[in-house]
Amino acid sequence: MSTRVYLDWNATAPLHPAARAAMLEAMQATGNPSSPHWEGRHARSILEGARERIAAAVGAEPRNVYFTSGATEAANWVLTPTAVSGPRPLAALLVGATEHACVLAGHRFAEAQVETLAVAPDGLVDIDRLSARLAALAAMHGPRAAMVAIQAANNETGVVQPLAAVLSLAAESDAVVVCDAVQLAGRGEALPAADILFLSAHKLGGPKGIGAVIVRRDDLSPGPLVRGGGQERRQRSGTENVAAAAGFAAALEAATETRAAAMAHGQALRTAIETGLKRLHPATVVFAEGAPRLPNTTLFAVPGVAAETALIALDLTGVAVSSGSACSSGKVAASHVLAAMGVAPDLARCALRVSTGPATTARDVEVFLGAWEETLARRHARAA
Repeated sequence: MSTRVYLDWNATAPLHPAARAAMLEAMQATGNPSSPHWEGRHARSILEGARERIAAAVGAEPRNVYFTSGATEAANWVLTPTAVSGPRPLAALLVGATEHACVLAGHRFAEAQVETLAVAPDGLVDIDRLSARLAALAAMHGPRAAMVAIQAANNETGVVQPLAAVLSLAAESDAVVVCDAVQLAGRGEALPAADILFLSAHKLGGPKGIGAVIVRRDDLSPGPLVRGGGQERRQRSGTENVAAAAGFAAALEAATETRAAAMAHGQALRTAIETGLKRLHPATVVFAEGAPRLPNTTLFAVPGVAAETALIALDLTGVAVSSGSACSSGKVAASHVLAAMGVAPDLARCALRVSTGPATTARDVEVFLGAWEETLARRHARAA
C-alpha cells in the first residue's frame, strides 16, 4: 500500500513514541499492583507514578485522578445526581445540545431532570439561558442543585466553549461543572478548572482504552460504577491497566510540553486547508467558521456532495478523513451537533471533518486538497 495521509486526529491520534516506550517498559512489570510482594509494589509504583505525572500536567493532586477505560465510562460514572455528598441529590442536569454522545446518553439522571441548553448557529452554548436556568434552580431548590455538563471543545466542529463564563455562573449557585476536555487536551488553551473533568488517552497520542477523571472538590464522590475489589480508592474496581497508564502519562506530558507549537502548527495547516477548499469550490461551507475553534479542526461541506460517497472516494485515494464523531460503529450518521446548530439536513449530510496533528505536514494538506479536487471533478463529470 502506498503512503497514506491521515487527517482524522480527533478520532484517534497516532501513538506517540514516548507513550510506546513507556508502555513497553511497563509491560515488563510482572506483578499485580494490588499484590503486597516486590513485584506488586513495583507495578504499583509505575501506576502511581503515572497518576502523579497526569495530576501535574492538569494542575491537580494525585488523589484527584481516577483511571477509567476512557471518556465514555467517565461520563457514565460522574454524571449522576448522587455525585455530591450531602442530604439531597442534585435536582437537574443542564447539558449542552452539542455534547458528545457519551454525555447525552451516558448520564444517570431521570429524563425529567435533564435540560438541554441550546447553542447558537456558531455552536456556542447559550450563556444567557444557562444563567437563567441556574438562577431558577437555585431559587427552587437552594444552592448546589444542578450539574452542568459542557464540553471544552467539540469533537466535530472544534468549537471551544466559553468555560470561564460557565464556571463563573456556576459558582454563583454552587452548581457542579463537569467538563469533557477530551479534545482540548494538548490541542488548545490550558484545561479549565472544572469541578470534574475527564480525558481520553488516545486523543492525544496515548493508547486506546484508558482515560482519567479529575475530581477537584472534596465533596464530590459519584460512587463506584464498577464494583469488586475496590481499586482506584474504591471508586473503580478491577485490576488496573499499568502499561496503558504509563503510556497515557507519557503522551499527556509530551502533548502539554509541545502544546503552543502544536497550536501554531495546526492553525497554519487549518488556514491552508480552508483556503484551499474555498478555492476548489466557492460554495464550500466551513461550519462555525467565526467561532473560537481548535486550531486543528475543520468541519466543512460542499452542497450536494454527500459525505458517505466522498469519504469512500478519499479513502480509495489514500486520504483518511471523517464525517464527524467516530463513535457510531463506522457508520456515516446524521450529526446531532449540526442539527443543534440549525444546519439543514441536506447540508449536514455533506459534512466532512479534517483534523490534523503535530505530525501532519504541509505536503499532507496538498495531497488531501488534490484528492478532494479529483473527487469534485469526478462528481462533476458524472453530472454532466
